[in-house]
Amino acid sequence: MAALAIAVAIGGYYILNAPDQRSTGDKIGDAINELPNGVDKAVRQLEDRTPGEKLKDAVNDVGDDIKKSTNQQ
Repeated sequence: MAALAIAVAIGGYYILNAPDQRSTGDKIGDAINELPNGVDKAVRQLEDRTPGEKLKDAVNDVGDDIKKSTNQQ
């Protein structure tokens, strides 16, 4: 069980820190698709980011959305 847990942890580490493999055209297409969600989110799509960084940004965006929806008066 311990060996399996270690293998999963090591695999997760490598997956979350893998380099961005998208081409320039893919990045531009992703940025265009994100424009309705805000320019700042669209600009993020043009950067070289690891899946871990993308996951962190998604979690932060969800947190910001929750704060905005609960602070409406």
